[in-house]
Amino acid sequence: MIRAQCAIILAAVLCVPASAAVLDIKALSSRPDRVSGGDVLLRITQSDDAATPVTLNGTDVSKAFGASSAPHSRDGLVKGLKLGVNMIAAGGKSLSIKNYPITGPIVSGPLQTPYFCTTGQFPIFSGATPGLLADKSVFNPPTDKNCSAPTKITYLYLAKGATDLKRIADPAKPPADVAMTTTSAGVTMPFIVRLETSTVDRGIYQSTVLYDAKSDSGSSWRNPPRGWNRRLITITGTGCPGGWYFQGMKGGSIVLDGFDASIFSPARLGQGYALMGNTLMNPSQSCNQVLAGEAAVMSREHFIKTVGVPELNLAIGCSGGSYSSAQLGDQLPGLFDGILISCTFPDPVTIAFSGLDGHLLTHYFMLTPAGRKFTEAQQVAVSGYQGKQAWIDAANQAGRTDPVGGRKDVAGYLPARWNDSVPKNLYYDPKTNPKGLRPTIFDDSKNIYGTDPKSGFANRTFDNIGVQYGLAALNDKTISVDQFLDLNEGVGGYDQDASYVPQRSAANTQALKRAYQAGLILDGGAGLSTIPVFDVSGIMRDEAGYHYQWFHYALRDRLARANGNADNHVMWRGKPVPFEKAFAAFSGWAESVHKDGSARSQRAKVIAGRPKNLVDGCWRDAGSFVAEKQVVGHEPSTACNKLFPNWTNPRFIAGSPIAYSIIKCQTKPVSEADYKVAFTAAQMGRAKKIFAGGVCDWSKPGVSQVKVVPWASFGPAPENMVFDVTKAG
Repeated sequence: MIRAQCAIILAAVLCVPASAAVLDIKALSSRPDRVSGGDVLLRITQSDDAATPVTLNGTDVSKAFGASSAPHSRDGLVKGLKLGVNMIAAGGKSLSIKNYPITGPIVSGPLQTPYFCTTGQFPIFSGATPGLLADKSVFNPPTDKNCSAPTKITYLYLAKGATDLKRIADPAKPPADVAMTTTSAGVTMPFIVRLETSTVDRGIYQSTVLYDAKSDSGSSWRNPPRGWNRRLITITGTGCPGGWYFQGMKGGSIVLDGFDASIFSPARLGQGYALMGNTLMNPSQSCNQVLAGEAAVMSREHFIKTVGVPELNLAIGCSGGSYSSAQLGDQLPGLFDGILISCTFPDPVTIAFSGLDGHLLTHYFMLTPAGRKFTEAQQVAVSGYQGKQAWIDAANQAGRTDPVGGRKDVAGYLPARWNDSVPKNLYYDPKTNPKGLRPTIFDDSKNIYGTDPKSGFANRTFDNIGVQYGLAALNDKTISVDQFLDLNEGVGGYDQDASYVPQRSAANTQALKRAYQAGLILDGGAGLSTIPVFDVSGIMRDEAGYHYQWFHYALRDRLARANGNADNHVMWRGKPVPFEKAFAAFSGWAESVHKDGSARSQRAKVIAGRPKNLVDGCWRDAGSFVAEKQVVGHEPSTACNKLFPNWTNPRFIAGSPIAYSIIKCQTKPVSEADYKVAFTAAQMGRAKKIFAGGVCDWSKPGVSQVKVVPWASFGPAPENMVFDVTKAG
């Protein structure tokens, strides 16, 4: 029954709903202060079912609301928001809504320019399974300077006995050989999927979900597709080098290049999962993780307003997708409900900076007279890697920070990586084009790092002051004291162009602080502390390739340091890890947490919800699992390390924790007590001269090392604003 308050006014009876009935107004599609696209999905919760009027900026929008799945609630998609602040009001309650353009930005700072549109060339089925790759369908041409394009809907189906999706012209007229599927929610239906391609945040958005033409023709957020199990998988891409200044040519809601096809096989769709991606969440197209986070949030918002509200949002990724999943999960608490990662890295900074350490060593050992006196075994011991090729492959990842093309001092070194979408005449060259575009992880994220007032280039944060390269090799007597001193005297650093210089590199400490605050250097103590983190380490090749096992342990160690333990992290290693078993275990863990209605903390729910049989271990083969805690090391002290030995990196050999989260160390005076070998008086005097400012004290936090700021902004959103590059002096 509708309750009302009635009053006699000028002999007329006016009845209005009781304002006290409204308890809450909540935005379902996004945070209310970060809405995009001119509309917002809202829920109004009341003490009863009164049809209380709802207004937007004083205009009645009550007709937008209808029944909700929640008791005493109404849901509605309110359209017509103006840019900026809007006010929703109902029954004496109000909610301020801040609306931004669908092209952004919201939190990533000024739009990158130049920026090259690719919608007109974008292959709808980029990175798909073999059969779909034969379909050359492309998206629509851009309609404005922000690379917007009209939405395009395509349909696919799975034939009986097939493993590959095929294009279908009319979903209402499926071929006779269409397969049937039964979802995790028990819905049996023809295996037909709907693929949407559109533009969000200047990126290309794609989503895929089961579709039944008989019941889903009018599906929307209010009536989601009947085959959708209300679970969303966010796909986070691969790579990093070359990921700048263009919109992207790889989507992400079917299958991505570089992945084991089992990860995003049609099985996921057949189980009822919806898949979603955005080209700007793919690091090979945007290696700026703040922008990737913005694109992820806006894409999820678009998905909710066009498909429905997911009960669980799971992120899955390998390599660049692993760190995108981890970083976005930490930066944006609540965005993901669990991450399943493989080929793992904590963040692209760790790859690049360990590469910079290694690149200094390649220069010293291969190109200086003193360095050539080291044997190969000694060089490798200083590097920390399994062998010379492993060290060189890792060192060559320094190319991500190098804006100057054409350097060939080490075989395989590839600086200044570009995508063909960016015209060559715009490339930076210190001599011929000193004002050109710089393809580095710093310049791509200059809204976070800020710019050097002299050069106009992005500030750089690599630092090796006080780092004692080769310390462990000295202490185990692999190298002599004089070799140790020669190395640290001659190792040098880099200038703004990543060219070798005799002096060591010093980080811009304010830029470094912002990198920590932004989560560009993974913290692990924010959103990542409250969700399941399952690392299925299928690449076990420490001998070459730079996807090394120590990166997995770096991520785990950061979780432990940030939270006191890493009990929400599980690691499986193997050649390979059986993915279907891993996915079943991971999804079961996430479901258990989702169903926990207790009052305990979210982290406690995650730890308690982990299945008892989901423990650390390694796979001898697809049918033989060894349950034991996974630890760093290449000595066969454990069964798994005997099967899969793992090595480290130059900074670990210099005394750093495996976390590699201290970029610029605090220092302490040189002390004989730090060494396990004897120094002569002359040698100690030389050491104190080389390290006049002290040596790294790895027991202390790094200089400028602060916690990540959850939901940080770099403009224009004022909430949680960390830095505005447009106002920097």
